[in-house]
Amino acid sequence: MALRIYDTLTREKREFVPVRPGKVGMYVCGMTVQAKPHVGHMRASISGEVMRRYLEHLGYEVTYVYNFTDVDDKIIERANAEGVDWHEVAERNIDAYLSYADLHNIKRATVYPRATAHIAEILALIARLVEKGFAYAAGGDVYYDVSRKPDYGKLSGRRVEELREGYRIEVGEAKDDPADFALWKGAKPEEPHWESPWGPGRPGWHIECSAMAIKYLGEQLDIHGGGQDLIFPHHENEIAQSEAATGRPFVNFWTENGMVNLGGEKMSKSTGNLFFIEDIAAQVEPEVVRFYLLSTHYRSPIDFTLERLEEAAIAYRRLRTPLERAGAWGLAAGPAPGGALGEAVAEAWRRFHQAMGDDFNTAGAIGHLFDLAREVNKALDEGVGAEARSAARELLGLGGILGLFWKAPVGETWPPEVLDLVELRERARAEKAWDRADALRRKLLDEHGVVIEDVRGQPPRLKRR
Repeated sequence: MALRIYDTLTREKREFVPVRPGKVGMYVCGMTVQAKPHVGHMRASISGEVMRRYLEHLGYEVTYVYNFTDVDDKIIERANAEGVDWHEVAERNIDAYLSYADLHNIKRATVYPRATAHIAEILALIARLVEKGFAYAAGGDVYYDVSRKPDYGKLSGRRVEELREGYRIEVGEAKDDPADFALWKGAKPEEPHWESPWGPGRPGWHIECSAMAIKYLGEQLDIHGGGQDLIFPHHENEIAQSEAATGRPFVNFWTENGMVNLGGEKMSKSTGNLFFIEDIAAQVEPEVVRFYLLSTHYRSPIDFTLERLEEAAIAYRRLRTPLERAGAWGLAAGPAPGGALGEAVAEAWRRFHQAMGDDFNTAGAIGHLFDLAREVNKALDEGVGAEARSAARELLGLGGILGLFWKAPVGETWPPEVLDLVELRERARAEKAWDRADALRRKLLDEHGVVIEDVRGQPPRLKRR
């Protein structure tokens, strides 16, 4: 079954054919590291990383690049406000991102390039643009001339004439046209800078991604990801400068992910309406966060609230229960189950891959995991132990393609009748049927000697009386 991917540029799904047979070059725009990582960074990272996982599952060799913008105005402002070196601000936030990415089972990228480590490549790319007449130096800065690229705006659908109306030339800027954008910024007093043919300065935001992507992936990329908020101006400008320099299409598939909304409002740095991932991780199991972010298609917006995460925790518990009942993490590889259960496994595999082959539809794929989980639970209830365990092992493998189920259960393994009562109680609580929930709590204690503790944002904790 062919993999089809939606491309923001052409606005259609197309069959994926790599630039180089058997290999995939993938670039995801990473953090500008002036502050701690937030859930928006995690969504972009998980959206891109699950594409990588699936491509690797299909047998491709994936070179996965995730960059850090480690010098810009906001990083410098933060450092000055704290009275520290700008390097210190960048390094601590990069370290924080990597730590929380690991916590949420995000595979490490092939390379994590930083803007400040690629000044030579950035200067070389700017020089190519100047030489070809697509860029010009002015007042210590270098600007890209958007009028030289007739198809500028093709990704976002914006016209240069509209941009001119919305932009103005700021004090200190020497560009010819309000729509032109900076490739190199002349140094200001007391700011970090590097030498260049146009005087000391530092790179503009957009040029760094083009330079680093071309260095590690070549002049034509298979896939480029990042948040939809980057479509304009960042990705638009990446296309303009890269294609002007190389004379060939820059990216085959633009796969921007949808935005994160907090209580129906878009997350934004300017308003401070953020959920820092360190705060979420202190309240919610990372497995639940990853599961929840994958439960919506990557191109769609997603609401992110503690209430939604609590609902996700209940659903994820339901998905994990048959795996725990069957002890799936400790099972050795063996023959697939036969009979009706074998047919259910085969159908789940077919539908799972059908969903993932349709533009990485993780929401649909997870739905088919639930279908198989119900069949495994049913088989366990009926005492079909060996067949059920084989099916559970297949369920574990499918979830692993999405990076789920990476934590084997620790501590006591609870019998099915206890887990069933816990699930019934969680459903009652979700429905706000408090009397029924209290009755189930008493039943757990009186008949099974199990004390249940509710933890906000996490599955309930069980312990012996």
